[in-house]
Amino acid sequence: MPRAGTRRYSDTPMEVEMANADSHPRHHTQKMQKALQQIKDHLRADIAKVNEPQLKSMFETSAEVLGGLIKAFQDYEQKNEKAWRQAS
Repeated sequence: MPRAGTRRYSDTPMEVEMANADSHPRHHTQKMQKALQQIKDHLRADIAKVNEPQLKSMFETSAEVLGGLIKAFQDYEQKNEKAWRQAS
């Protein structure tokens, strides 16, 4: 960001590309899917590390829910569900 009193006349090509990526929905859906997948993997890995059955169950259920969210993001990207298609 420019300092106060300085002017910025043009963005570099990389800055323009980054701004375009930030405004594109796929950029955001991909980032969310990656983050959700990392948490899902962590939960699944931790199932083997805990001894309490209720906690194992909560981790497994949470991983399944995150899998559903990941699928919802994929469906949005691919417009697989009627709700994600634009009305004509």
